[in-house]
Amino acid sequence: MRQYELVLVLRSSLVEAKRNKLLETVKSWLREVRVAKESEWGQKPLAYAIKKENSGFYVDYLLDSDLPSVGIGTGGIPKDFEKRIMGNEDILRHLLVRKK
Repeated sequence: MRQYELVLVLRSSLVEAKRNKLLETVKSWLREVRVAKESEWGQKPLAYAIKKENSGFYVDYLLDSDLPSVGIGTGGIPKDFEKRIMGNEDILRHLLVRKK
């Protein structure tokens, strides 16, 4: 089983309903990957302004994939996942890493 960690920094100006809808959309992009743990770290100040935002709302996901040889684009995390994230204006930054 492979584990991934995904950290998203969202615009702090998003209302809660829109933020929840965006997070559900991100989870729907992860087709065959199970979200094992979801943590909202809340609003934190940014070290520098990103897209005229001085603070961001942080969300952390721990992802599990049951497929043994899964990598980005090979059945677990879709190839276009990061492209979709970067194309969304409400996501300021993201970090996707594979855990050991």
